[in-house]
Amino acid sequence: MSQQNTTQTTACPRCGLRYQCICDHRPMLDSSTQIALLTHPNETQRATNTGKLLTHSLPDCQVHIWDRVNPPAELVKQIAEPPSYLLFPSEEAIEVSELQASINTHESRNSPLFIILDGTWQEAKKMLNKSPWLQALPKVVLSSEQTSNYRLRRNQEAGNLCTCEVGISLLQQREPQNDFSSLQQYFELFLKVYEADRQHRVYGSR
Repeated sequence: MSQQNTTQTTACPRCGLRYQCICDHRPMLDSSTQIALLTHPNETQRATNTGKLLTHSLPDCQVHIWDRVNPPAELVKQIAEPPSYLLFPSEEAIEVSELQASINTHESRNSPLFIILDGTWQEAKKMLNKSPWLQALPKVVLSSEQTSNYRLRRNQEAGNLCTCEVGISLLQQREPQNDFSSLQQYFELFLKVYEADRQHRVYGSR
């Protein structure tokens, strides 16, 4: 890390880290997968948010702030032109790996839009329950279970992935021909540096 980064006393507005910025390490990925993060307002104030790692690295990752009364107009406009899918477990959800066969190639948008609810699990359920326009969307789930490496918050339920992990898994299953290991490495670096930041020390120092 540079001396400029190690002497930083205010949080970086992009990565949210105070004592060492990791923005120089962000990968710039070439992906055709369209992702929209629907972010709970509380999540915008959390340094532990990992959705920002996706928006930093992906050309087609958007962010919309959820509001119970006023749905984000731009996102509502987008989902009016299918195919759009909500990544959320349900009995009717189909696996991402099986999705391609069900997509009508004659739809108005060639690439489907995947909406990820960005917040705690409790907030995500609230967002869905209080948003009829979200409930109307077809649901998809990731094709395989994986163990989360995210340990920055208390009271996490077993089996739940953080936003960045969901995004990485989605990319890997939608584009198996592409290498997204650099995004996984960026995520793991964030976890390590955040822990050092929390202890008011520079990552890698004793």
